[in-house]
Amino acid sequence: MTLTRAAAGVWHYIRRAPATFCWLVILTITTYIISRVNPAFRDHFLRQRSTNLHELGRNPIRVLVSSAMWIDGGGLWMYYLLYNVFHVPVERMLGTARWFVVVVSAHVGATYLSEGVVYWEVSRGYMSSRAIFTLDVGVSYALAGVQGVLAYLIVQPWCYLYAGLLLTYYGYNLVVNDTFTDLGHFSALLIGFACFPLTRITDYRWDPLAVYRWLREKVRGRGAGRAEAGAKTPG
Repeated sequence: MTLTRAAAGVWHYIRRAPATFCWLVILTITTYIISRVNPAFRDHFLRQRSTNLHELGRNPIRVLVSSAMWIDGGGLWMYYLLYNVFHVPVERMLGTARWFVVVVSAHVGATYLSEGVVYWEVSRGYMSSRAIFTLDVGVSYALAGVQGVLAYLIVQPWCYLYAGLLLTYYGYNLVVNDTFTDLGHFSALLIGFACFPLTRITDYRWDPLAVYRWLREKVRGRGAGRAEAGAKTPG
């Protein structure tokens, strides 16, 4: 009975964010595949699916889709955590269609903004022409966009603290590292902030303080129950 109830609970959790978990399944499969091939082949394979200037010029739709299905390197467990922390609640609260709009907007918008800067720097000789073949795959732009729109789904004043932390984190990386990828992350975050109209569909706002109080009451309730059971047990 306990296993059945646990399985039902897991299934209920998954089906409320179906697209997120389908995406995770795809990433799990592709990461397993790419980890089993020769490193030289892996680099060539991923480069053909990268959203660099060369591939965007040849077949933009193909690489925009395929680049979001692969991760360069490991860290899949980290994405399991991040997807559940950010993608799952946003898909639940906005619905799959609006969540998908945020994901696509951040992924595509940040890609073209960052690669536009690369094109500008290469065309003016500030960057090597080899930059147009840069390996650039992954799901981090979409993640940053979802993180941005989540700010509107948190109650005040916590939403301001959350948004400030995001701006500080991505802004610091952009200033310190000064790479086109960091520019893409920061751009994706701003695109996520710009998706505010999509959040008007729901009045629900996540309250971290309410969650803390609920957890505290649960712990106290269990503690009181155990104490009462101990008192009734004959010595």
